[in-house]
Amino acid sequence: MKLKINFIFFLLSIISFTYSNAQSISSISTFQDTVTISYLKPKPFSFITNIPKDAVGVLHGICKKNAIKPALIMVGSTVLFLLTDEVIAHSVKQFARHNNISAAESNINLWTANIAGKQTTLLKLPGNINTAFYQLGQGLPTILLSTGLFTFGKIKKDAKAISTANQLAEGFILMGIGTQLFKRIAGRQTPGSSIDDDSKWRLFPSTKNFQTNTPNYDAFPSGHLATLMSTVTTLALNYPNKRYIKPVGYSIIGLVGLSMINNDVHWASDFPFAIGFGYLCAKQVFNRSIKLKPTNINKNNVTYSVNYFNKQLIPSFVYHF
Repeated sequence: MKLKINFIFFLLSIISFTYSNAQSISSISTFQDTVTISYLKPKPFSFITNIPKDAVGVLHGICKKNAIKPALIMVGSTVLFLLTDEVIAHSVKQFARHNNISAAESNINLWTANIAGKQTTLLKLPGNINTAFYQLGQGLPTILLSTGLFTFGKIKKDAKAISTANQLAEGFILMGIGTQLFKRIAGRQTPGSSIDDDSKWRLFPSTKNFQTNTPNYDAFPSGHLATLMSTVTTLALNYPNKRYIKPVGYSIIGLVGLSMINNDVHWASDFPFAIGFGYLCAKQVFNRSIKLKPTNINKNNVTYSVNYFNKQLIPSFVYHF
């Protein structure tokens, strides 16, 4: 239920700013060395209508020659973790116990409501550190980042922020559909549902079994890490000058992964594919949202330009060598 509420809230937020944005935000160009990046104006509901094209683009990206090496690394690391899953899980839990890090999910409910006859939590705070990291992968940070970037872009007339917000929404949906599809193919049992410290793979479980006993089938791949990787990659691609995004983002991904091993939601081998898929989804959406054009710059000369920013004309000189 909490995932459905997050998604509905997210969908309503994106719909509202898509309509308000459709007629008012124009594209903008930024320059990176010899390439001009133009951010295209998102069309109404493009975060939904582009999903089929994005899915085809992801499949096409997997088949490219330059995808062979990353695919081998992803498969190799998954196999390695499969062989060491139990050892890794034991070590993580032992470390957590030694440092008094509780694996039990604990929440402080701030806002509850009666929805369809059921008492549902709409707003909550984590009650311990493990729960705090675990909840970072449940989609709310992506929702807040997307909404915040849209608000900033709307106020500042910043087309890149608007485009990034749209990319976060599109990547979130694309990645969510993809991971749910893979979960229903793999049918891997979660550690918490396993009896003998080993997980079973029940390929193509029935829809009824999946819905009524989800933990028995939804371990692979991790939707949490796919969500975070898609979000971090989208931010890093659009704001390459913000060098803290990758180290901070990857550190959070690692901590969320450890928290999910500690609370018996995932095995370590559920992570490599999720990380790779999240990256691929974000890259596909980014590439479709921009246009690249080579910038013809003669060497050993000085170029002069005037940029309009924050209602001011700012002159600049650049020497090319």
